[in-house]
Amino acid sequence: MGFLGGLLTCAVDASPRARYGALLTPQGKIIADFFLCREDATGPGDHGEGQGFWLDVARTVAEVLLKRLSLYKLRAKVAVADVSAKFGVLAGWNVPLPHVTGGIAIPDPRFAPMGWRFIAPADRLAGHADAAAAEYERHRIALAIPQGGRDFGYGDAFPHEAGMDQLGGVDFDKGCYVGQEVVSRMEHRGSARTRIGALSFHGKAPSEAQEIKAGEKIIGRVGSVDAENGRAIAILRLDRLDDARSEKLALRAGDSILHAEKPGWANYAFPKMGTDA
Repeated sequence: MGFLGGLLTCAVDASPRARYGALLTPQGKIIADFFLCREDATGPGDHGEGQGFWLDVARTVAEVLLKRLSLYKLRAKVAVADVSAKFGVLAGWNVPLPHVTGGIAIPDPRFAPMGWRFIAPADRLAGHADAAAAEYERHRIALAIPQGGRDFGYGDAFPHEAGMDQLGGVDFDKGCYVGQEVVSRMEHRGSARTRIGALSFHGKAPSEAQEIKAGEKIIGRVGSVDAENGRAIAILRLDRLDDARSEKLALRAGDSILHAEKPGWANYAFPKMGTDA
């Protein structure tokens, strides 16, 4: 616990509760975000590594995270291993947990409506998924839950900019961790101007990574898009969004007209936009 506790933004303790957290650069930028939970003796602990912690992390940054943790390990008596060849993750919402032996079930710690996640040997999960990945994406986008690499950039975004301070990803009461000074300063000064926003649109859908403008001023960038349901996620400069509201300027991404609103899980101040902007 001490090894991970001194590195990660989330609490690392004996609690069975799952955590959402990240490993940061010394400058406070997100290297990787993930779900962390304790390995239970009755769970999928048959890979011979003994009790420890699971990190449920996106494949796109799994190798980077593994290398960075291995670098920090030095002489600590811990082992870090990639077991993705043996184990898989099942995600579900609005349905009961499947009956799978040797697995660990965790509620998604970010936002209850996201549902649950289930870690188990991959061969035991086969056949339990009855939804396509695209359905999960529509569910996530409808709730404006950001995803690294699409809604914020790994190595580029601070936790506040990715909504981690709102989604339980940062424990502001714990001791030091890598990048903590920068994150704590942003929290106490309330200096985060760039935030996650939920977008809705009618007609033509914007493209992912497209600039969002109010007049000629760039105020943000489009992230994940659900064209079928007219929903998207954006990372926005709230001060510029407030200027757009004051000037009654429409938000556009190319030929798409957008409406921005505060995500249901957020409690930061968010400019209230008119229905035509």
